[in-house]
Amino acid sequence: MASCNRTVTRQVTATGKKMFVYYYMTPEPVTITSESTVSEATDIINRHGFRHLPVVDEQMVLQGMVTDRDLRSVCPSTILDPGERKNILARVSRSFVLDIMSKDFFQLQASATIDDALQLFTNHRIGTLPVVNRQQQVVGIFSLNDMMAAYQKLFGLGERGSMLIAIKDSGKEGILGVLAKGLDEQAIECSRLIRSPGRPGHEPAAIYLRVNTCNASLVHRVVEQAGLCLLSPKNPADGGNA
Repeated sequence: MASCNRTVTRQVTATGKKMFVYYYMTPEPVTITSESTVSEATDIINRHGFRHLPVVDEQMVLQGMVTDRDLRSVCPSTILDPGERKNILARVSRSFVLDIMSKDFFQLQASATIDDALQLFTNHRIGTLPVVNRQQQVVGIFSLNDMMAAYQKLFGLGERGSMLIAIKDSGKEGILGVLAKGLDEQAIECSRLIRSPGRPGHEPAAIYLRVNTCNASLVHRVVEQAGLCLLSPKNPADGGNA
């Protein structure tokens, strides 16, 4: 993990409020204090199936994080003499969370976006982030599962009429505006419009369009009127790109 000073926050406009982690985090998470024992932390994590547990003070200000890995790391080896291992386990169980918690970690402000969280998850190989307010008080937990649920909701994945359409990129300047205008004129809801440069020899340049409509032919007509055509996936048996 990384420093608790490395808090990710970003100012976004009100129109982007649905991208805030605040709307998709798990609020009021279970927490523990640094004066709690390792035995108590282990019981909470095992009982709830958690992998991460925020450590807070009396004002709910974030002090650290305890993970299932932290707890496993202080357990004595199973190859020790049974009596010796029992004695060590007893001492460990009575130890304080303060002695084993991670004080070096990432966190998110409630005003951070799910894109901010995705970058942290990807770049630092972490799966859960505590969410804090301006007073550094814990207000939620944001996990990889929360992020996937957020993207699914934002882009209408699985909803009736939701379609992802791949289009060959003509390279024309302003073509995204032409597509957006055509969709708007036909009252077709568009939740995603992305231009990808592709990778030479591997993936062609493309425009990806996610729409919510049951009229696929109307979407295809908008694409054709913009002077574009759909992109077919490359068949591994074929030689060149699609």
